[in-house]
Formats: sequence, structure tokens, C-alpha cells
Amino acid sequence: MSEAETSAWTCPACGRRVPPRIDTCRCGFERPTIASAPPSEADPAATEGRRSNGVLLLVTGLVLGAALVAALRLSAPPAAEPARSSAAAPAAADTTPTEAAEPLAGTPDAAPDPTPASVEAFAPPAARTAEAPASATPLEDIVARSLPAVVSIQAGASRGTGFFVRPNLVLTNAHVVGTQPTAQLQAGHVAYSARVTNLSPGTDLALLEVFNPSPHQATLALGSVRGVRAGQEVVAIGSPLGVLSNTVTRGIVSAVRSTGSVTLIQTDAAINPGNSGGPLVDRTGVVIGVNSMRIVDRGAQGLAFAVAIDHATALLSGRAPPDASTPIDGLNRVMEGPAATAGDLRERGTQAYAAALEQVAGRAREIDSFWTRYAPACVSRALAAGDRPWFAVWEPDGIRLSQSATYDCAEWLRTVRTSADQIRGVIGQAGEAARRQGVYPGVMRDLRRQHRLEWRGWEK
Repeated sequence: MSEAETSAWTCPACGRRVPPRIDTCRCGFERPTIASAPPSEADPAATEGRRSNGVLLLVTGLVLGAALVAALRLSAPPAAEPARSSAAAPAAADTTPTEAAEPLAGTPDAAPDPTPASVEAFAPPAARTAEAPASATPLEDIVARSLPAVVSIQAGASRGTGFFVRPNLVLTNAHVVGTQPTAQLQAGHVAYSARVTNLSPGTDLALLEVFNPSPHQATLALGSVRGVRAGQEVVAIGSPLGVLSNTVTRGIVSAVRSTGSVTLIQTDAAINPGNSGGPLVDRTGVVIGVNSMRIVDRGAQGLAFAVAIDHATALLSGRAPPDASTPIDGLNRVMEGPAATAGDLRERGTQAYAAALEQVAGRAREIDSFWTRYAPACVSRALAAGDRPWFAVWEPDGIRLSQSATYDCAEWLRTVRTSADQIRGVIGQAGEAARRQGVYPGVMRDLRRQHRLEWRGWEK
């Protein structure tokens, strides 16, 4: 048998022997290409078995590849493309990215997104509003609740402020009522009469009992100086100059000081004449002090003091410190100190004298206008005695009146003289105080000339 016939292969479909160079039999059967040695020509069953096993292995490989691809879809990050299990299933692998791209982010086993956890940990402010502490009461509400309990006081010629601590009791400064046994009160549109029942000059406090109290009268709660801290906000309520009732000023506690047995609260809230006796309240509307004094000389600004409310509590219970000295006396000792020299006292006296002259200069200008309007008709002669023509009223026979039928010149002159005498009294007292503090006469004279208040009688 020739070599070609020996290497020919038998077609398992029709039994023909096919030359080795031909891979397809006439019946259409195509010889498979197998790397291993060809099956025995005499054993078609073995060949068929190997064919069946090959098909089974191919199917098994496809199934395992599909399972591996599915597992990779679930575990791979969104940007990663699923790995192909083998080169034997290219068609199945090609469809995988398109089908898996959209649902991958929503897969339950996908890696968690850190964004929701971040939002949960840092909630926006609106979500925490319910847990935030309640804000402080607005200042205007505190003032509105306090004003009905504050009163203006007139005791003789003195004016000041006070406030109800009980429906029938008003607290104020001792220097407001002075030696007067009674006082008139004005609370809004309601007028009261009261009598002084307790007076403590040592703490500059006084209690007034109302004759016709109203059971519905508003009152203020009293606190304590023990909780007062420097820097906390306070409000002073009073009647500046005795006429501007229910005036409110705001400031802070500058310090808490002791002068002898009296505790004072220093504040930069504006306290003017007429504010004395009014309440100093904190941001809860509780009274912590009674406005008492301010420093007006030495170029001081924002330097005011209130008597600690603790002293009022003691007065209400019938206890009061000895009246050996007043808070003003103690404060003066603190301000002057042991190191005060003659030069310091002279400088303070000069400043106080200048302030007094500035105060009366405005009143002097009013008298000037009054004089200029009526003097041509009422005065026949005025003796020149100083910087202003009406200073002649201080000279014996300094003014002679004309007989005017148009005006009551005698009454006009009495008005001029009364106003002039008030100015003379203020300047005289200021001059005496300045001399005691060592202010030189020439300095005082120069200050009077600056305000056109020089008169030849000042140095007699």
C-alpha cells in the first residue's frame, strides 16, 4: 500500500477513505483539526466519543465564562470594564459592557458612595434650628417692660428718678429727696404723692411710701451685684434734667468697686442730672443698681456710678450701714488718692471753674437779648461796670429807669435783676471753690474774660 493510502483518513459519516491533503469528504463532512494525534481508523466510536466530549467542554467553558463575567460586573468599580473569561466566547463578552453600564451604580453590592454620609454628618443650619438655645430677649422688649415701673420725682426744688419695688414703695437716691418729707411722683400719666419713710445717706438711698397706691402698679425685680461681671450690657432709665422722662441709655459694666462699706457699679451708660435714683437693669430686666452719680471734671467721659442694689435690699429689710460718709465722699477719696499734689488740686479747680463759667454763659446770652429788646425804652442811664451792660444792676444806683408808657419797666428790671443775681451766685461759689484749690486770680480773670463775664466786683 502506498504512503498516501496509508495516511488517508476514513470519513466517519460515509466510510470513504479521504486523502490526507483533503479535509472535506464528498458527503460534506469536514475533518476537525485536533492538536493531538488522530484517532484510530478502526475505532469510529472512540472518535465520536471524543467529539461529544469536546462539545461538552466547549459548553461548560461558555457557562463558566458567563458566570465569571457576572461576578466581575458586581464587584468591579463603575469605570472598569468587565474582564473576558476566555477568547472562546467573544460574542457573549462583547455585549456585556453595554448591558451592564447603566444598572451598575444601582447594584446593591456596589461600593457605597461617601456623599450621603458626609451630608448626614454636617447637617445644614436649618436642620439644627430646633436644637439651638432660645435667643436672648430683645433689648426693646426689656425696656418696654421696665418703663411702666419708673417714675419722675419732684421733692421741693430737686428733681430726679425712682422706680417701684412694690406697688406702694418707690426706691430712689437720698440726695434726690434731700431733707424733704414728701415728694410728688409721675408714672406715665398717673400722679402719686409719697412720703419719705427710710433715708440712708451712707448708701445714698431712700424709700418713699405712696399714699394712694394702685394694686396694678408695675414693679421691677431686684437682683444682686454678686453675679455682675465687667463687660456685660446694662441699661439706665431715668429723667435727664428732670424733664425728659423715660429716657433710656445703654452701656456696659466697666467695673465693680468698693468705697468703704458701699459697693458701686461703674458704667459707661450716660447718667445725667435727673437720672439719679433710676434703675440700672441687666439684659434680663432685673435691677442691679441705682443710678447715683457721674464724674464731670478732670476731662472724664463715660464715667458714671450706680449704688449696688444689694444695699437697697438691706434697706427694705430695715438694715442700713452707718452714715459716716456717703458714696460720693468715698469715691472722691479713691479718685484723689494719697498722692494728690497741690498742682493736681489747682488743675482740677481750674477745670471746675471753667466748666461753671461755660454753664452760665448761655444764660447770660439770654439776658443780653432781653436787655437789648427793652432797655432802649426803659433805661435812661446804666453805669458801665463790666463786660455786659446789665452788670450795672449789681451796682448801687447803677440803673435809672425812664418813664415809659409802653412797658412796665419796673417789672422788666426786677426780671433782669433776678436772673443776674442767679448768675452772680453761681460764679461767686465757683470762684470761692477755685481759690480754696489754689487757682491763681489771674487765671480766673482770664477765664471770665473769655466768656465776657468780667465784672469789677468779683475781686472785692
